[in-house]
Amino acid sequence: MLIAEGLVKRYGPCRALDGFDLTVPAGEIVGLIGHNGAGKTTFVEIVAGLVRPDAGRISIATLDARLARRAARRFLGVAPQELGLYGTATVRENVRLFAGLAGLRGRRRDVEIAQVLEELRLTAVADRRVGALSGGQRRRVQAATALVGSPPLLLLDEPTAGADPETRSALLSAVRARAEAGTAVVYTTHYLPELVDLDATLALARGGRIIARGTQEELTRHLPGELRVTFADPAEPELRRPTTDPGADLAALLASGRTPVSVDVRRPGLDDLYRSMEIAATEAGTEVRDAA
Repeated sequence: MLIAEGLVKRYGPCRALDGFDLTVPAGEIVGLIGHNGAGKTTFVEIVAGLVRPDAGRISIATLDARLARRAARRFLGVAPQELGLYGTATVRENVRLFAGLAGLRGRRRDVEIAQVLEELRLTAVADRRVGALSGGQRRRVQAATALVGSPPLLLLDEPTAGADPETRSALLSAVRARAEAGTAVVYTTHYLPELVDLDATLALARGGRIIARGTQEELTRHLPGELRVTFADPAEPELRRPTTDPGADLAALLASGRTPVSVDVRRPGLDDLYRSMEIAATEAGTEVRDAA
């Protein structure tokens, strides 16, 4: 559905993107993660047609986005990091505008609008001005403008930033449902548990490139977890030890003669992966490691 190859974008001496490659097939949610300045938002803006790359190629649904920009836009819905809504218009009017831009007309447009308002729990406020809504409600309206018409590609840039639990729950449910129906999703976030809830694959960006791509299990299997053992001995009631082989480490501990009261193994997660990225930043470069 989406293929980005060798994207480069310069802002003066700064390269926001420096050989950025990413492929997102239909039905997959890709969590695009990385520290601030890694190039995530620039990538979304380029795919959305808001910014032109200095080099590279983008293909959306087999269309070359640089040659068929207007046609390619019909295939995607975008929820930008900075809200882009009309505050004096109602929720319904905002969504209707974007439905029209997506090519929806007449009865089909009205049905699609009603469905997305229901999906994102906005029906009760559909005829209120957006400027009078809460921050979380506005986030849901922005997502509705991206989802209306069920485009085959979604670009969601920090869609739950500052959102309340109701907004987060509604958005995640909507994204999961769209992916199950075959939509390709690029989802940028700093809320890593959301990517676990979405069962997203991961693309790690640093320095304007993707440096690792795969599932959470694939990208964390090389990282140490933590072995936590408690004892009845008041002198040393608990032991915590980094481990990549908890079975072997526990066997060695038992062989020492100490008897544990309880044993717990914490598997490495996305936070550990983030920390490993910081360590990698001081080591050799941004070479891509394909875990798959």
